[in-house]
Parts: sequence; structure tokens; C-alpha cells
Amino acid sequence: MKRQKRLSWFVAASVIGLSSVTFSAQGACVNDQFESLEVVGETRLSVLFWDVYDAQLRTDSGNYDSYDQRALRLTYLREIKATELVESTQEEWERLGIEITENHQTWLQELNQMWPDVKKGTCLMMIEDADGFAQFHSADGQLGTIQSATFTDDFLAIWLDENSRFKDERNELIGAGS
Repeated sequence: MKRQKRLSWFVAASVIGLSSVTFSAQGACVNDQFESLEVVGETRLSVLFWDVYDAQLRTDSGNYDSYDQRALRLTYLREIKATELVESTQEEWERLGIEITENHQTWLQELNQMWPDVKKGTCLMMIEDADGFAQFHSADGQLGTIQSATFTDDFLAIWLDENSRFKDERNELIGAGS
């Protein structure tokens, strides 16, 4: 049971936690839409002695407080199953007090079908489109779109909400320091 709890915490941290380590380059994970946006903040998630992923937030303005479009890129530094990422997404929504509606259940099912298992070097990007919908991309191209601005806000809340799990790290990602 202890091992399962530690693993669950580790997976949850891989979805939500951010650490204040200097960000490194994202390698071959390039997307013109993402690259056209300005960097707001960046960080690396490390749990205990494991590096989990590098994260970068961008907006059209380069500012977290004033934007029309947001994008988040995670470049993974270890293996994690897609199902674990999706389960952690739901757990973090619940922790933030986001009510899990039928729509949320549908979105989680869509993520289960859309997201790949990740390994070292895999990147996933969420790019907000003009309608506020979440487009997911990898280095191989577009994975799919969840056509809901509510989903986009709830998904990004995992990292950006003032009540996200790790406040100092959230501040680093939004460019506010600690």
C-alpha cells in the first residue's frame, strides 16, 4: 500500500508539480503555433531525485495577466503511462474543487484515447485556439482537440490556479518568481 501511495503521489506530481530548477531547451519538440507565442515562464519538475519533465508556458503577449492565447509544453524526462496522466488530471481537478461533471468524464475519456504513453524526450503541448479550445500536439503533430473553453481553463488550472499544488513553482511558471 505504501508503494502504491508513493507511486500515486509521483504520478500526480508529474501532472501538477513544478520545481524551481533552471529550464533547459526543449529539443526537437517544435510547433509553429507554439513558437509564435512569447515565453511567460519555464521550470523543471523534479520529485525526490527524479527529473520528471521540463515545462514552459507561453502566451500571445508574453504576460500571464493579459493574454488572448495560452500554450503549455511538457517535455518528459522519464516514462509515464497515459492512463496515469489522465487519472492524475482527474485527481488534481478534484483537489482544486473542480466538480467532475459528465463533460469532465467525457474529456477524460478523450484524453485517454488521445495521449500517448510518454518516455524520455516525449513532449506534449496544449495550445489554446481562437475559440479557447485545447489543441494537443506532440513532436509528431496534432493529437486532437477538446472543443471546450471550460476544459482548457480547468486543464490549465492544474498548473496555473493560485491553489495549484506547489505555489512557488506555479509562480515560476507564470513568470512571477517565488
